[in-house]
Amino acid sequence: MTPQQFLAHLKKQTPAPAYLFLGPEPYRRSICRRALIEKVLGAAGEEQGLTVYDLQNDSLNTVIDDAWALSLFAARRLIWVSNAEAALPRGKSAGGDDSGTPQGAQAVLEAYMKKPTPGVVVVLDVARFDLEGEDKARMERVRKFFSAVRMEVLFPRFTIEEARRLAADISERAGLEMDPEAVEWLVDAVAADAMRIASEIEKLSLFAAGRKKIGLAELADLVPDSSVSTIFTLVDALARRDRMRSLELVDVLTRQGEYMPLALNFLASLMRLALAARQKGFRSPQQIQQAFSRPGRPVWRAKAEQIHRVASALSEQQLEDALKCIFEADAGLRDVRPSDRLVVEKLVFALTT
Repeated sequence: MTPQQFLAHLKKQTPAPAYLFLGPEPYRRSICRRALIEKVLGAAGEEQGLTVYDLQNDSLNTVIDDAWALSLFAARRLIWVSNAEAALPRGKSAGGDDSGTPQGAQAVLEAYMKKPTPGVVVVLDVARFDLEGEDKARMERVRKFFSAVRMEVLFPRFTIEEARRLAADISERAGLEMDPEAVEWLVDAVAADAMRIASEIEKLSLFAAGRKKIGLAELADLVPDSSVSTIFTLVDALARRDRMRSLELVDVLTRQGEYMPLALNFLASLMRLALAARQKGFRSPQQIQQAFSRPGRPVWRAKAEQIHRVASALSEQQLEDALKCIFEADAGLRDVRPSDRLVVEKLVFALTT
């Protein structure tokens, strides 16, 4: 089931004896964990009723023994088992058959699930593997090993679209007004990590204090590792030939410890797309978005708009000259020089002359 289905299940039914949490995404997992704790133990019952195990250090047999035992201090209990994938058999242990081996632990789990202890809920948490891609086969082994646990909750990573909607929802709940461009660049800057999105929006809301709208300029200054959004803002400043703002953004990139050759690669990529858009005669962001998007690598609306702005602001010759200047700066970064910053500042002067 999905996290949303799990939350709906908790509202309508009593918790199952055991759940298997699968997938690496922590934001929705934390919401489901809090909801389950409140459902099983009540608002103030976490201290006595919650037991936490880590199968990197404990055995699954120890967990099941604890689940079978009756507590003198809590009528209802929640046992949370992290790194549950560590219970899987490895090497020769896969052929073991006594109760101390991983395969024996699987039999013990199956026996427990046939007659679980009333009032006890066990959560086996597997956050190490992705649900798709290279980890899919490993995840299938996990599912097979824990097949006695019928209730699975899946936590896939957020897609770009999901992360964008989440950022918009969180900012709205926080009373924070953000430009659509700022939302998209925030999602890109934190690689669609929902936990970081929530954290950064909380900090941005404190900065705004209900008085200020957050745009790309504020995002570039306030969000750590938002070098991508800073570079996009730098492109806009260069297109306007705004030398002072461009130098300020170079200073931000320097303070962030940005690897300047990578920053120039982003800059060159945007300039090349703008040049291609101008050569093909694209007249709208929609045309750019449709032409440059590829399966699995979409061009976002905000990026298409920026490409369009740059292509409109600079002539074909100016774009070609800019790419030549970027190439020379990239070569300068790979040569002996006093500092990367001087090379990039020289580039800014060349592009804003």
